[in-house]
Amino acid sequence: MKPPVVVTLHLDQRKLPAEIFDRFAARAGVFRDRRQREEDAWESFGKPGRDPDKLGGVLSALADRGGWVPNLKIAQLRNHWDQVVGQGVAQHSQVVGFAEGILTIRAESTVWATQLTYLMPQLSATIRMRLKGLDISEIRVTGPHAQSFGRGRMGGGRRYSR
Repeated sequence: MKPPVVVTLHLDQRKLPAEIFDRFAARAGVFRDRRQREEDAWESFGKPGRDPDKLGGVLSALADRGGWVPNLKIAQLRNHWDQVVGQGVAQHSQVVGFAEGILTIRAESTVWATQLTYLMPQLSATIRMRLKGLDISEIRVTGPHAQSFGRGRMGGGRRYSR
């Protein structure tokens, strides 16, 4: 007859249950805690503080982290240009770009470019007020076909700095 495994392997019978069953007891505690959390979640479902973030807040956070805010603000300015300069001026001008703090506006004719130049202080104040967080250091107004004269990427044009 063979001796018991405990004797053959020189195991201490007093420590054996603890070594084997403590692992299983700990896992049972984890499962019990998980089950309790699931039950608590069902009981508090729909109560204040449990609602997920609103979609607008999530998208704002993504825009901030991704560095998209200036592009979104310029798109907003383009879409609501008539509210900034008025319907009459908006029909004869448009926002064409924003790079390195310079906002570029193209006018339909030199007359409209001059008109926009006269409106620069009010235009600058309105844009800064409505588009907080957009750092505009200069506003340039260009006339028609300014790019074809070879004066650079945005053309010559009139400038207005803070």
